[in-house]
Amino acid sequence: MQGALLRLMANPKIWIGPSAAFAATALIAWLARHFLLRALRAWAVRTQSRPGMILVEALRVPTLIFVAILAVHFAIQVSTLPQTVTTIGPKVLTALWIVFFTVMCMRIARDLARHYGAKIPGAARVTSLTQNLAQGVVVIVGVLWLLRLFGWGITPILTALGVGGLAVALALQDTLSNLFAGFYVAVAGQVRLGDYIKLDSGQEGYVADITWRSTIIRSPGSNLIIVPNTKLAQAIVTNYHLPEKRLSASLRVDVSYDSDLDQVERVLLEVGTQGAGEIAGMLASPPPSVAFDPGFGESALGFTLGFQVEEFSGQSGVRNELRKRIFRRFREEGIAIPFPTRTVRLEAAASAASVKPEPPAAHP
Repeated sequence: MQGALLRLMANPKIWIGPSAAFAATALIAWLARHFLLRALRAWAVRTQSRPGMILVEALRVPTLIFVAILAVHFAIQVSTLPQTVTTIGPKVLTALWIVFFTVMCMRIARDLARHYGAKIPGAARVTSLTQNLAQGVVVIVGVLWLLRLFGWGITPILTALGVGGLAVALALQDTLSNLFAGFYVAVAGQVRLGDYIKLDSGQEGYVADITWRSTIIRSPGSNLIIVPNTKLAQAIVTNYHLPEKRLSASLRVDVSYDSDLDQVERVLLEVGTQGAGEIAGMLASPPPSVAFDPGFGESALGFTLGFQVEEFSGQSGVRNELRKRIFRRFREEGIAIPFPTRTVRLEAAASAASVKPEPPAAHP
């Protein structure tokens, strides 16, 4: 170690030139990076451009690595290192640059897919499957770029992958089926993130994510239901958020046969109209309605109060508040809510003759 230091001190041209090239290149590149990012951030803030801010955040760290790689490259070029180092070094630095550039583009592709997916009319947040596909395309391009850099032919590799892909496809039939089914579900737009759905098998809840293998549903009890994508693609699905979130709901109210029908209808309509402006999750337009349905019951008269809610999961809370308000108003108005009753009449047949018991038969 000491011998190497002595040689460097004896011949300063060995290290002064590369060091100066490294420092000058790093300084110039860092200043260019600083002014570029500053201008880009100012433009993004002025125009309120979300893609611009995504680009700024994605470039902030990788560009420092690019500055270092560029400075090392120029330092090697002006050095007196062996020709092997000066030949292989730039290729290694270029490979590192491609790797970091690919990682940066993966982040940009992921964030842009999430941003533009959320801006599409009628669409919800972008799924993990969509983000992974966007990143996968960038990775494939980066790998092909690296192979071309080192002079490896792409055609033989693609041929080998095509032959080996048949065996892989046979071994991973279920996995690939879930992958393509998930891609279809995500692209079709009939089941989106955040939608409240119910399957024909009974499972229901909010769609939390669509991955390469399964769709994750968060039930009303905050439990996760994992449904394979192939099962979801084949199931009969009710989407309570399409074509819109608002939903028609109803509440049945039974009153006594002695009640005044017009009074009951008026009270229910007043409670519903007042609640539409006060109860969270209940909509005022279209206004609530009252119908004498199902009508005549076994022990009560049945009315139905119809109303609109913001979304499917808000029905229970709105019904709970309406029931309490209706109960209090019925007490004030003297409207009775009957208990279920049944009248049973026992009648004896007029021609029925009394039956006398016969004595037991004598045994010999």
